[in-house]
Amino acid sequence: MDDLLREFLTETAENLDVVDVEIVKLEQDPNNRDVLSNIFRLVHTIKGTCGFLGLPRLEALAHAAENVLGKFRAGEMTVTEDAVSLILEALDGIKAILSVLEATEQEPAGDDAAIIARLDDMAEGRYTPPAAAVPAPVPAPAPVPAAEVVAMPAVLPERTPKPGEVSLDELEAAFQMAPGPEAIAAGAPPLLSEEEAAATAVVARDQQAPPARPAEHADAEPRGESAVANQTLRVSVDLLENLMTMVSELVLTRNQLLQMVRRMGDTEFSGPLQRLSLCTSELQESVMKTRMQPIGNAWAKLPRIVRDLSHELRKKIDLQMHGAETELDRQVLELIKDPLTHMVRNSADHGLETPEERRAAGKPETGRVTLNAYHEGGHIIIQVADDGRGLNLAKIKAKVAAGGYASEAELEAMSDAQLGRYIFHPGLSTAEKVTSVSGRGVGMDVVRTNIEKIGGTIDLKTVAGKGTTFQIKIPLTLAIVSALIVECAGERFAVPQIGVVELVRATPDSEHRIEVINRTPVVRLRNRLLPLIFLADTLKLVPEGTKRPDEAFIIVAQVGNQTFGIVVDRVFDTEEIVVKPVASILRNNTLFSGNTILGDGSVIMILDPNGLALQTGEALRENQDGQTEVVAAGAAAERTSLLIFKAGGAEPKAVPLSLIARLEEIEVGRIERSNGKPVVQYRGRLMPLVCLDPEFRLKTEGGQPVLVFADGERAMGLAVDEIVDIVEDELKVELKAARPGLIGTAVVAGQATGVVDVAHYLTMAYDDWFRRSAAEMPATERHRSLLLVDDSPFFRSMIMPVLSVAGYDVTAAEDAASALKLREQGAKFDLILSDIEMPGMDGFEFAETVKAEGRWRDTPIIALSSRTAPSDFERGRQVGFIDYVAKGDREGLLESLRSTLDNKRRAA
Repeated sequence: MDDLLREFLTETAENLDVVDVEIVKLEQDPNNRDVLSNIFRLVHTIKGTCGFLGLPRLEALAHAAENVLGKFRAGEMTVTEDAVSLILEALDGIKAILSVLEATEQEPAGDDAAIIARLDDMAEGRYTPPAAAVPAPVPAPAPVPAAEVVAMPAVLPERTPKPGEVSLDELEAAFQMAPGPEAIAAGAPPLLSEEEAAATAVVARDQQAPPARPAEHADAEPRGESAVANQTLRVSVDLLENLMTMVSELVLTRNQLLQMVRRMGDTEFSGPLQRLSLCTSELQESVMKTRMQPIGNAWAKLPRIVRDLSHELRKKIDLQMHGAETELDRQVLELIKDPLTHMVRNSADHGLETPEERRAAGKPETGRVTLNAYHEGGHIIIQVADDGRGLNLAKIKAKVAAGGYASEAELEAMSDAQLGRYIFHPGLSTAEKVTSVSGRGVGMDVVRTNIEKIGGTIDLKTVAGKGTTFQIKIPLTLAIVSALIVECAGERFAVPQIGVVELVRATPDSEHRIEVINRTPVVRLRNRLLPLIFLADTLKLVPEGTKRPDEAFIIVAQVGNQTFGIVVDRVFDTEEIVVKPVASILRNNTLFSGNTILGDGSVIMILDPNGLALQTGEALRENQDGQTEVVAAGAAAERTSLLIFKAGGAEPKAVPLSLIARLEEIEVGRIERSNGKPVVQYRGRLMPLVCLDPEFRLKTEGGQPVLVFADGERAMGLAVDEIVDIVEDELKVELKAARPGLIGTAVVAGQATGVVDVAHYLTMAYDDWFRRSAAEMPATERHRSLLLVDDSPFFRSMIMPVLSVAGYDVTAAEDAASALKLREQGAKFDLILSDIEMPGMDGFEFAETVKAEGRWRDTPIIALSSRTAPSDFERGRQVGFIDYVAKGDREGLLESLRSTLDNKRRAA
């Protein structure tokens, strides 16, 4: 049976039972307004629910009864016995239909026109009670003494006798004919012999043929108790909470007993205790089910909220809800209601465009907000998505910079996902003005805080022009959770398994060994770098400066899209723990979410992975896989030729091969000193030698490997220990470097590798490397301004030195939106160099926009991309690119820039 129908039958059966009692009270006390209002409300509820479920026969009958009750409530009619009887008859009809509905799950055929007509007549004041049938003549009774005859007044029966019944007159006459107790005691014979009485009873049964009944009452048999209604029982929430508390204590006691038996070994208690453990687990599961409610209960008010917002904001909004039947703990459900409500309001206000804006963008006028919920690995995933404009990252960046939350340099190094997460920062709002819906900058901060309070996480994905998706991950319950028991510096802790991905054993000679990259401990896990948090250091369990162990257990934890490792000494086992709130003195400590009692009676703290992530946020690697899938789905990874070398340590370093002019090995005897710095005579000129690290020392004998970077007649040599290899790999910087000279760390050829910032060392060799004097540059190349549009911070940092060396004043934009903002601000450039694969608006759309209108319409645009198929060249020419250069072709790029400027000058 459908859950909705079962719930309807249960509730309606309860309501009808109440109405039966209340309507009898009303007949006894017609002026009781409270009883009358309660009856009317219950019948109205039955009618409304029938209409919602599409049960027209029930709805019509309940509606007719409601009309009569409405007249009573309005004081237009008085409560009479006939009216009450008619109402009860209607209720009997409703019960009969419900019986068939419960058995067949379908409303029975037929109609109730006759009783509905009588109810309508009653409501209109036209109802006349049916006349009683005239009783059949009764045979003259045997003579009795006159003194015993009592004359009875002739009265009209109140109703027509039913089959098998007799009228009051007949009953009274038979009573008078029967001998009294005294006569029987004196030996008077009975009126009928036993044989006559039996024969009369048989004849009466045979002659009592049931009369034909109207169709509407064909199934109005006396109705027993509803089987569906008897399957449910309403209990107090407080009773359930108390039951849950007692089960929690039982779980703790069970854990203690199990711990004792483990220490004692195999005893006679093992069998009974195993049975007790099984029963406790089953009891715990059953009690947990009593607390589970569908998440649709938290969504019940959202359609009305969206409808009101649609009118207030003058937007067309379609709310779609999937997975409403997904169940979670009642306590979690109550805590998630407000965050969900705010996020839906936020999507409607900030996310969705107006109908005019959507039409202009080629979208349907009606925007869509989608709610989706599902189970995944012991927790609930809730997604709130819209198909609107996406987050305005440029506006967020401006707000962040204006609020002083991050520096310009930090903002430039951030990914779109990192930048988007600033909307969870308190006080930051992208709304233009404060309204009743938004603009105060407190909503999303409160959302994140409330979700993290229940051990959940929230993250987002956004695509400009496509929409934003928020994903919430919350536990099924807060009372009893599964946790991993670990030890660190002699102290035990519990780590909730909801945040644990896997366990890794790190040793110096294994594949998973702890390395230090840019002063940050990391471990390589399946060709990905994983930042590490040493729990002993974070919790200050060991003196500062204590040597970190080479062998350890690493708990791979995930918080939102952040993945990191927690280093501990030992891992014991998983255990069902009862979460107890922390003491008030520790309430503001974000590292702990509670405490619990283990089986041996000891109290341990429960670690909060969210708090650990906040404590060590600078060391965490942002996992951008999800974002990459959104903004560049299907795009092929760009592979770059890289030179791998070592300098100043065992950590490998890498630099793009396209930036290197030559590889040399210079005899140590040729190295001289000038102003205290090493130089070497190279091709008729002095070439400064720069060391990669201040602690690096040049070799004292043999040959010194040098990477030569040159521009025209200038050259700089970067001294290294050894040149390892040349590889072609995807260059994806995963960890930002804290020291100058390194951009960050990437996995190259399966190994953690530092990526060198060449521009830093060029300026160490020549202060004016990027500020060449006018005498060194042709007049046609002086102060040529160039706009570089590329979403890769690494590529921008690599190509800008090349362009600066060639004499161009370079301005960089991280995407097409930022570039167009410069156009709106009045910026002018001689050339525009644009990438093709960019989030939001790609290079082709950017070129079309630039060439369509505005001050840059006549500015030459050159495409720079790894997509070099003939079809890409053809499309580039169609949208307005004057040339198409492959990434990595340094000479080809510079030649294209020179020829473009020459052609522009000649055309002028």
